[in-house]
Amino acid sequence: MQIITDETKKEIKAHGSHTFPLLVSYEKITAYDSGSFLWHWHPEIEMTLITSGEMLYRINHQEYHVKKGDALFCNANALHAGTMYHEQDCTYISVTFDSRLLSGFEGSLIHRKYVKPLVNDLSLSSFCFNGSAPWHSAITAAIQHIALYDEEKADAYELAILMELYTILETLHLHMHPARKLSTSDMLNYDRIRTILLYVENNYNRELTLHDIAGQIHVCKNECCRIFKSYMHQSLFEFILEFRIEKSIGFLMNGSYSVSEISQLSGFNDSNYFSRAFKKQKGCSPLQYRKKMKAQG
Repeated sequence: MQIITDETKKEIKAHGSHTFPLLVSYEKITAYDSGSFLWHWHPEIEMTLITSGEMLYRINHQEYHVKKGDALFCNANALHAGTMYHEQDCTYISVTFDSRLLSGFEGSLIHRKYVKPLVNDLSLSSFCFNGSAPWHSAITAAIQHIALYDEEKADAYELAILMELYTILETLHLHMHPARKLSTSDMLNYDRIRTILLYVENNYNRELTLHDIAGQIHVCKNECCRIFKSYMHQSLFEFILEFRIEKSIGFLMNGSYSVSEISQLSGFNDSNYFSRAFKKQKGCSPLQYRKKMKAQG
């Protein structure tokens, strides 16, 4: 399984209904291909509560090692990805909602004073609530209550959920402040990162050159590498290699392709190099991985 996105890496899945745009989902990292979900974004805010295990969760330029009891705030439109930690499973609750649920109507006092400043502040793309401050418990409790109300669906449960969302909004407003003001350069570079991710998504199965990628964001090759590593905490070609390996999983689990065919479909010119890279990243050969996954059902 992988998260389905459109050509801009925006997640396609609906998060709730048009009349009540909120979705509570129960996830586990091992349900995703090779225990990780790829970079994507959506216009909704996402709150995540870890219920067991550990995982690595990346939001824009931040990486969080989260454990049972930790919660995460992922702001609207922030790029995010996750992967298992030391091959452990991790279960978590995600509450994804459209911020307009809180606004009442656009232009309202709530929208102008609390909602709009939050979702438009790119310097507040994420936050981890790990119990290091007493107020963190208000966030984790609110997520738990929302999940419970959504599951039970008692009379007026939507109102109960809204009350918890307002608790989250109030807590974020009172306690969560940007570490630094995002510069014009930062905002430009986030747009550049999105462009690079989109280009890799659309072209991973053919030869990718640094010259071509840098040309997509209109900078020189050295600057392209610097920007990507500065914001993504890995080199551009480490990311491309990782991305191609993740994409190869789908072809591998199809069962009808040889390793040589999969390597070509995934953008590798050399099947031996593909097998070595796969083993380094996944700890086993492609065929061993296929056998292991099929044995697990």
